[in-house]
Amino acid sequence: MDYDTYGSTAVELAIALANADLEPDDGVARFLAAHDEWFTPGTSLELSPADAQKAAATGRLVREVALAESQPDVLTRLNELLALARPRPYATDHDGELHLHYARPDSPALEQLTTTVAMGLSQVVVQHGWQRLGACSAEGCDDVYVDTSRNASRRYCSNTCASRSTVAAYRARRKV
Repeated sequence: MDYDTYGSTAVELAIALANADLEPDDGVARFLAAHDEWFTPGTSLELSPADAQKAAATGRLVREVALAESQPDVLTRLNELLALARPRPYATDHDGELHLHYARPDSPALEQLTTTVAMGLSQVVVQHGWQRLGACSAEGCDDVYVDTSRNASRRYCSNTCASRSTVAAYRARRKV
């Protein structure tokens, strides 16, 4: 699967948000600080408690989109996510590559985050199909992912989970 660089990293941000532990009091602040490259320089990453709750709710909604089991469910949840977005795209070459940003550079951090993840996730769903979203099959892992494999056969969120599952299956076979 091939998709544009900014869109692909926007969906990676969405997946990271869905998989992040946002519930501790500082969970959202830690997530924003770890992903500060997504925000226009000078944007305050300090959120009010209400905005932090909205960011956490956005992460849960991204997860719900990825876990949906039918196209109608994906569309319902994706449209809920898109309703939170305030897209105002603009072209930029700030990193030497011409590309679009989805949110205004002067918008608050919550708006930049919500708009970026909603637009990135929607682009993947619309262009490549909702079946490209999934949940890790590894025991004890519930992370979601975007399947970028050529034949849409991904089952694990990472090579670590795939390897751990392979080793566990091998050891289980050897016990018998």
